[in-house]
Amino acid sequence: MKASLDTVFAALGDPTRRAILSMLLEDDMAVTDVADPFDMSLAAISKHLVILANAGLITQEKRGRVKWCKLEPDALKQASVWMQGFGQFEPVNLDDFERFLAAELGENDDDDAGGDDG
Repeated sequence: MKASLDTVFAALGDPTRRAILSMLLEDDMAVTDVADPFDMSLAAISKHLVILANAGLITQEKRGRVKWCKLEPDALKQASVWMQGFGQFEPVNLDDFERFLAAELGENDDDDAGGDDG
């Protein structure tokens, strides 16, 4: 089942979920390993993972007693095709997407709550 664009963009709209996707670019991860760097409960991380899975951005599977998460990069194709329709966006390249996520996550640490200065 393909997720709607609204679902994909809503999933990408949260910085925690973008960070999770960035982590999963490296390799599949157990849910507990995904949760480890975040200062939130395992239940909260699980909710984020459900949103990502519902958007088709990740899949989860049980291996023994451990639930694993895997990135589904093809899920971004529909969003990429939609953005290409505007003629100003390039197709999503996963290497570029990883750099984008890293830059976004790094910039979020320095952002001030006051917004735009100019």
